[in-house]
Amino acid sequence: MPPADRVAHVRTVEFVGAVGAAGQKPPRDLPQIAIAGRSNVGKSSLLNRLVGRKSIARTSKQPGRTREINFFLVDDRYMLVDLPGYGFAKAPKTVRAKWGRLIDGYLRRTPKLLGLVLLVDARRGLTDDDERMIEFLGATGTPTLFALTKTDKLNRSGRRRATVKLREALELDADQLVETSARTGAGVDTLRESIAALIAEAEVG
Repeated sequence: MPPADRVAHVRTVEFVGAVGAAGQKPPRDLPQIAIAGRSNVGKSSLLNRLVGRKSIARTSKQPGRTREINFFLVDDRYMLVDLPGYGFAKAPKTVRAKWGRLIDGYLRRTPKLLGLVLLVDARRGLTDDDERMIEFLGATGTPTLFALTKTDKLNRSGRRRATVKLREALELDADQLVETSARTGAGVDTLRESIAALIAEAEVG
């Protein structure tokens, strides 16, 4: 099987489908890594950086644009999964409930899910919505990596404070948290390598 560094280098990526209702199956029966976070945390932008494409995942400054679970096939080997953002208060209650059921069903009923990358806005830190998601992930036993996003918006000391605060709050090891910026690309290689390690481990196992 390929070592993690080879898996980390993305050669091909394509959008292969979306799921819009709880209970629908993913478009391919392949290992999956999900990306989750609050609405407007920068999921789609970071996903584009991870795969080295400018617009494979649609980005928008308007929160709540990702309303389905979107699946992206990487190197015909695994899928990156863009989950709808949570915590968008302006969305109708019925819509938010639907998103909640969609995410809940996916995380509970996807045996091919190898892990999840939870994004946290470096400027805002953990929110109540993030903490509820973390509690849920713990209950489901989902392996989780954490990525601080939009770190380019902070100076060096600000980035350091945000990292230390999150690491201490969640009692994370150093390799469980990555500082990232979709704009500059900072930390993206490190995050990509962490994801690749999960994929390579699954292929060996």
